[in-house]
Amino acid sequence: MEDYSKYVVSFDSHPLVAHKLSKLRDINTGSKEFGEIITELTMIMGYEVLKDLKTKTITIDAPLCKMDVPVLAQTITIVPILRAGLGMVDGLKRLVPNAKVGYIGMYRDQESLKPVPYYFKMPENALDLPTIIVDPALATGGSIEESIRLLKEQGYKKIKVMALFASNVGVKLIHDNHPDVEIYAATYIPTGLNEQGFIVTAAGDIGDRLNGTY
Repeated sequence: MEDYSKYVVSFDSHPLVAHKLSKLRDINTGSKEFGEIITELTMIMGYEVLKDLKTKTITIDAPLCKMDVPVLAQTITIVPILRAGLGMVDGLKRLVPNAKVGYIGMYRDQESLKPVPYYFKMPENALDLPTIIVDPALATGGSIEESIRLLKEQGYKKIKVMALFASNVGVKLIHDNHPDVEIYAATYIPTGLNEQGFIVTAAGDIGDRLNGTY
């Protein structure tokens, strides 16, 4: 398979990211710490993902003078894919506290490995906002690709994807079908998937590990 690493912004060279990913992969990491690490990774990645947010200038009273300073001129919409994506919401909300949140419910048919949507709820007046789909694992890419399609059908255009683990297979699917959507991942994994569609070197079923149901 062609190397699709050029189509994903990854954080593979960042020592903090590498360290925290190692903790996620460790089966001895409990649910509480697991969730905290996901929040931390999302915040680290968020600085890059949100670097193109628009700002405006306001005047403030600083300790020694008045100053014209930049502040955010827009918010964002965070769209977690239920249920594992919920683990990444808090990290972005800490960076952008007034962010809106939409929800997409998607499960994977165990035989076909195809995504089946069951819930779609987006905030009002959000079509023009930067929209960040969050899901810890971009494995087959089916759920994220279907989520992008659903959002585009509703008129959303400014869409980005954030994942912790991104496989070559998933990146290929997203890029081939939605080349306008930027993909960010804590780590890009060029190897394939197992028969169940999991990234073997990732962190297992992240939804289960977040909720202690494994």
